[in-house]
Amino acid sequence: MERTPTETLDLKKMIADYMENGCLDNIIDMFKSDKTLYEYVADLLTDERMRVRIGTVALLETLRKENSEDTKKVVPSVIRLLKDQNPVVRGDAAYLLGIIGDKSIIPFLKEIINDEDNNVRMIVREAIDDIRSNSEAV
Repeated sequence: MERTPTETLDLKKMIADYMENGCLDNIIDMFKSDKTLYEYVADLLTDERMRVRIGTVALLETLRKENSEDTKKVVPSVIRLLKDQNPVVRGDAAYLLGIIGDKSIIPFLKEIINDEDNNVRMIVREAIDDIRSNSEAV
């Protein structure tokens, strides 16, 4: 079912508001039943509210354990966030990509390994290390 722009906006807001209020389990269930919601992850990761961004990371950590193929759907939109002006967004994106753990992500992370922001550089290196170590463990 195709959503109208207004429905999409309302749904994104509802998901973010639920996350901010600590209702992560509800959001996890929504994502499990509606795979189209994965397209909203990048928007959630750029939300100004820290609880929403943290909730988005927790959401993907949980969903990855259950179905890593579905979580890979967010990779293209999250990779674009590596070039965001805000270093917090770049760092959160790198961290999330590290959680997803696909080796094909490493070249994109390497593009910002010398980011101007020290925290981003550190997160990128950790994400690359995590991806490599998780790939070797398989």
